Amino acid sequence: MLVILTTTSNTDEAESLANGLVEHRLAACVQILPKMTSVYAWEGKVEKESEHLLLIKTLPEKYEAVEKYILDRHTYDTPEIVAIPAEKVSAGYLKWLTSYL
Repeated sequence: MLVILTTTSNTDEAESLANGLVEHRLAACVQILPKMTSVYAWEGKVEKESEHLLLIKTLPEKYEAVEKYILDRHTYDTPEIVAIPAEKVSAGYLKWLTSYL
């Protein structure tokens, strides 16, 4: 299992990405966390913006398709797309995830 992270600047974009990823069976679950503050370097300056974090639950073999889906639809020039392999996953959750994907 992979957990892929991405951020958006608003709830509408977060929900659109989440719905599309699940509907296209690229992810079994996407959680949208409430607004947070991101501080980051961009074009030689330190920026500070409000963003929503998406936690995308999928399988390793879906990574390229998830990445393409996000890149094709995201409003950022360079969206965050970071995949973290899940070291341990409960058997029931993994069975549910793989049965959907």
